[in-house]
Amino acid sequence: MIAWRRPACSNLGRVPVATPEGETPSPPDLPKGPASLLGELRALPELLASPAAGAVIAYLAPVGAPHPVLVIPGFISGDSATFTLRMFLRSLGHRPHGWGLGLNVGAAHHVAEGIDRALTELYEEYRTPIDIVGWSAGGIIGRVLASHRTEMVRQVISMGTPIRMTTNQTNLAAVNEAFGRFFVKTPSKIDVDAVPVPSTAIWTRSDGVVPGELCRQTPGPRAESIEVRGSHVGLVSNPAVFYVIADRLAQHDDEWAPFVAPRRLRRLFPGA
Repeated sequence: MIAWRRPACSNLGRVPVATPEGETPSPPDLPKGPASLLGELRALPELLASPAAGAVIAYLAPVGAPHPVLVIPGFISGDSATFTLRMFLRSLGHRPHGWGLGLNVGAAHHVAEGIDRALTELYEEYRTPIDIVGWSAGGIIGRVLASHRTEMVRQVISMGTPIRMTTNQTNLAAVNEAFGRFFVKTPSKIDVDAVPVPSTAIWTRSDGVVPGELCRQTPGPRAESIEVRGSHVGLVSNPAVFYVIADRLAQHDDEWAPFVAPRRLRRLFPGA
C-alpha cells in the first residue's frame, strides 16, 4: 500500500499497489509510444457517430429495473466527457449521475473526499446500492471505492482501466511528465484487481493510452473482462461499450452471469 500524493482523510486516500513478488510481467509486445497514441485519432469519428449508434444500441439493449449509476470520468476529463453515455443510460430508464468534481486530476485529497461523499449521498438518496461506471483512471477510483464502501456498491464497470500495472508500461508516463506540475501524478504501481462486488472490465486491443492487456482483470465467479473494438478515448462513446453496460445493469442483484454477445452484434466483440 502507498498513500496518495495528498493523503485523504478517508481510507479512500490509499491506492493498493502490486508488491514485487506479486507483479505479473506484461507481454513484451504491448503497444506504447507515439505510434500507439496516433491511433487514438480514430476517437474523433467514434465520437461523431456515437449519437446515432447510441440510439440503435438503446433499441437493441436489454432493459431491466432502473438503477442509480455513478459515472466517473477519466484522467484530465470531467462530466462533459461522459455526457453521451449518461444520456444513453437515461434513455433506458436508469438514473445516471456525473461525479460533480470538475476535472479528474488524479489521486488528490479533494477527489478522495468528494467521490466518497458523492457515493454516500446517492446511497442515502436512493436507499439502494449504486452501480459505478468508471472510464480509464475513473475506473481505478471506482474499484477502490467499491473496495472501501462495499455495502454501497452494487457492481463496478471499468472501461480502459489499468488493473495491474506500473506507470512505465503505458503512455501515462509522458502525461505525468508533461502535466505533473499541474496535476497529481499517477502512482507508479497500481493493483486494483480484487474487487468484492461484481465487476466487469471492458478493454480494447488497440488502446493507445493503456495497453489493453493491462485492462483485463483476473476472471472469477463475478468478475470478467470483455474485449471491444476501438480507441481508448472513444470507449466513452463506443456502441459496444454502451451495450455491455446496459446488459450488466439489466441483471438482477442475485442473478449475475457472464456477458454473452447477441448474435446480431457479435462483430463488435472480438472475443465473442
